[in-house]
Amino acid sequence: MSLIHAAPARRGGTPWWGSTEAMVAGVLLLAMALIGTINPAFWSLDNIFSLLRSNVVIGIMALGVLLVMISGGIDVSFPAFAVAAMYLVVRAMVEWGISGVALPFLAATLIGACLGAVNATIVHRLRMIPLIVTLGTAAMVRGLLNGVVGTSNVNINKYPDSLIGFGSTDLVTLTNAKGASFGLTATLLLYLGLALAIHLVLTRTMIGRSVFAYGASPESAKRVGFRTGRTLLFVYVTAGALAGFAGLLHSSMIWMANPRDFVGWELDVIAAVVLGGASIFGGRGSVLGTMLGVFTLVMIKNSLILMGIDTTWQRVVVGAMLIAAVALTALRDRKALV
Repeated sequence: MSLIHAAPARRGGTPWWGSTEAMVAGVLLLAMALIGTINPAFWSLDNIFSLLRSNVVIGIMALGVLLVMISGGIDVSFPAFAVAAMYLVVRAMVEWGISGVALPFLAATLIGACLGAVNATIVHRLRMIPLIVTLGTAAMVRGLLNGVVGTSNVNINKYPDSLIGFGSTDLVTLTNAKGASFGLTATLLLYLGLALAIHLVLTRTMIGRSVFAYGASPESAKRVGFRTGRTLLFVYVTAGALAGFAGLLHSSMIWMANPRDFVGWELDVIAAVVLGGASIFGGRGSVLGTMLGVFTLVMIKNSLILMGIDTTWQRVVVGAMLIAAVALTALRDRKALV
C-alpha cells in the first residue's frame, strides 16, 4: 500500500455518504430503530444517559488502541496497564492519605505512559510482533501487581472521597417516573475532549501522519524521512497513558479498586475499534469511526441486557461482531489495492 493511500483523509472521488464513518453511522441508526421498536424502554433518558456513561472508559481506551492499529500493531496490554495504574494510585492514596484529583490522575497517566514506553522499546529495538510483546507485558504487569502489591479490593468504605466526588459529578440530574434520580455524567466531557485531541493530532500534525505512513509501510515511511522509532514511541506511550487515565476514571465512577478488573476488555475494545472501520493491516482508521464503533458495541450489549440475554451469549455476539467487522475491513482493503 502506498503512502498516499495511507493518508487520513478520504480520497477525492469518494462522497461523504460512501465513507466508512457514514456506513457505521447508518448501521448504528438502523440498530437503534430496531432495538427501540422491540423495547421502547431503550429511548428513555435514563437508558440513554446510562449508554453514554458506559461509552466513556471503553471509548478512552479505544482511542489508544486506534493509534496502535493505525500503526499496524495490535495491543492487548492496555487492560493490564489500566488496572496497574488504577490500583497503585488508589492504594497509595489510601496508605499515604493523599487527597485531590489532579495528582492521582497525573500519576495514573504517567504509570500507563511508562508501561507503554516498554512496549514501544521492545517492538522497535527487538523488531518483535506487537501482539506477542503486549501479551507478554500484560501477563508480567498483572502478575507483578497481584504478587507484589496484593489482591485485596479497596471498597467504598476506604475509597478516597475526592475520587468518589469526581466520578459521581453529573452535568444534568433528573428524576424518573419511579422517583429515582439519574444524571448525565460529567466524565463524558473528558472523553469528548480526548477524542478531539487525538483527532487533531492524527489529522493536523506530522507525528499523526507518520502513524498512518508507518501503518501503511514501515520501510516506505522510513525512506521518506519519518523517524519510525519516535512514531512507535508516540503510539504506545499515548495508548498506555490513555489506559492509565481510563483505569483510574473507571475506578472513580464505580467507587472501588479491584486488582482483577478489566479482564476480557481486550475483545470489547478491539471489536469497537474494528467496527469503527480501523484496518487490522494498519494505515487506516479515524476517531469518529472509533467513537461510533464504541457506541454501537455498548448499545448492543446494553440491549442484550435489557432483553435478559445471559452474559455468556453476550460474549458470543461480541465475538461474532468482531469476526464480521474484520472480514468486512479485509475485503475493503483488498478492493482498495486493486
